[in-house]
Amino acid sequence: MSSAKNLSPRQLAAFTAGILAVPIALGIFALTLNWKAGLGSLVAIFAGGYWLILVTMERFIYRKIKLIYKLIYQTKATKKEEMYFKYILPQKSIDEVRADVEEWGERRNREIEMLQQNEAYRKEFLQNLAHEFKTPIFAIQGYVDTLLDGVNEEAIRKRFLENTAKNVDRLVNLMNDLDEISKLERGEQLLAKQNFIIQDLIREVYDSLSIKTQGKNIRTIIKKGCEAPITVFADKEKIKQVLINLVENATKYGKQNGNIVASIYDTDDQHVLVEISDDGIGIEEEHLPRIFERFYRTDTARSRDKGGTGLGLAICKHIIEAHGQSIHVRSTPDVGTTIGFTVEAKRD
Repeated sequence: MSSAKNLSPRQLAAFTAGILAVPIALGIFALTLNWKAGLGSLVAIFAGGYWLILVTMERFIYRKIKLIYKLIYQTKATKKEEMYFKYILPQKSIDEVRADVEEWGERRNREIEMLQQNEAYRKEFLQNLAHEFKTPIFAIQGYVDTLLDGVNEEAIRKRFLENTAKNVDRLVNLMNDLDEISKLERGEQLLAKQNFIIQDLIREVYDSLSIKTQGKNIRTIIKKGCEAPITVFADKEKIKQVLINLVENATKYGKQNGNIVASIYDTDDQHVLVEISDDGIGIEEEHLPRIFERFYRTDTARSRDKGGTGLGLAICKHIIEAHGQSIHVRSTPDVGTTIGFTVEAKRD
């Protein structure tokens, strides 16, 4: 028989009743020297003790345990759960019940920690969102108020209107990016997957951003050995959006006369790894786990000076995850940054 602490209620009742009945029956047999009296007392005491102990345990102890389980489930018990409480629960040992309660407690602690993290993230997100909106709105308000007060010089009026238009564009871009993320999170952005050569798309992105990269004299290349065409299966326009965001970031934070290098690897005949690398300022290690969060900036002042909504990498993450793939980052300060993602390989 297993150790007493692992016994079910019925086994524990039988074990306890036996401990009581055997010595008493032996005592009666010793006093009367009548084996029938000893055997009868053994049976009577065992049966009575077993019933009394079992009823006490089930009525008082397991009634309390049943309430604990109902509290754990936090719902009105269904017929299936009532059957569980009636027939299966009483068969469990106290240790099994304790393990269930401990598992529930650990699960609740994880849920509480997750809620606390989400609350902190929500507060930080709202604070960042308010700041991102406030900056262009206050700028627009300042320019408009100045123009309303009367500005005689045509050149100044034109400059103020141009700056106002830039801030309006920033607000529009911010709203569009927020709308994009919301749709991706809700699964409303359907993916139109197709086969296409990833190197051709990278060259197309390089060409579309050539004015920006040439402004810093940055070379955009495909890594030597990765030029052979590799076909992937994905939403071409969405992956193009990811590549544009990554190349734009590499341009913003890349060094003058630097390089942006695209690497493409056929990893396992089912997935293709695409990486965009720069040799710019890099990112401190402490920031790496958070760079795909909305509005997270490693250097707030410098990042805002370089423009953007702070949502580009968050959109990249959502797009790649919508494809059922993953995105990652490697970076070393003053050495450079590599952001890579996987896509599905060609489908026949």
